[in-house]
Amino acid sequence: MTQVRLQKYLSQVGACSRRQGEAFILAGRVTVNGRPVTTLGTRIDPETDAVCLDGARVSLPEDHLYIMLNKPVGVVTSCRHRGEPVVTDLIDLPRRLFPVGRLDKDSTGLLLMTSDGRIHHQLLHPRFDHEKTYEVTVRYPIDDASLDQMAVGILLDGTLTRPATIQRLSARRFRMVLMEGRNRQIRRMVQAVGNRVDRLNRIEMAGLSLGDLRPGKWRYLTEKEVRRLRTRAGLQS
Repeated sequence: MTQVRLQKYLSQVGACSRRQGEAFILAGRVTVNGRPVTTLGTRIDPETDAVCLDGARVSLPEDHLYIMLNKPVGVVTSCRHRGEPVVTDLIDLPRRLFPVGRLDKDSTGLLLMTSDGRIHHQLLHPRFDHEKTYEVTVRYPIDDASLDQMAVGILLDGTLTRPATIQRLSARRFRMVLMEGRNRQIRRMVQAVGNRVDRLNRIEMAGLSLGDLRPGKWRYLTEKEVRRLRTRAGLQS
């Protein structure tokens, strides 16, 4: 395995978040091969170096968890958010899980959760393009010109959104396939053409489909789905 930064490794094994890992390193709580390491950015080889946090060995688990969640409205895509329910509250497992990407609080649908820090990092890296499919319901009937405009590109924050595939479902509903994921992108695109999103539901992501999974429920990915996901992330299947 190639060398990785120590704080990143601590996050990958589920010992803590990357930011917490940096704090632990600076506080002298992390050792590598028995020696304290207090320099951020120190690189280690997970296959040969023994990493300990507060004297306890940390390492990559033999088996990672890969989970599909149907996120309901009102739940925050985060591991921690004071005063509000978060997606990890919906999964009662004694393992640290990370959401892959985000769905805003008012949006619903497919969200991937994993304990595998490598695949989490790869899938979120800008060089990996993954199709994400959404079903969108807007407040007012939307005309073809507005749908065409969003398909070609909308100017957001000074740059055009990438071309999207849009299929009309009814006067107020359409399906949109994106290859990028800017903050609240679809809501802002719809607002730019003079309308408003009433409901936003993600039904597909990275070759995986939500299917009939009910809101608030989750399931493990099948072995076939995990292999497909790892292939898309550029990792060995």
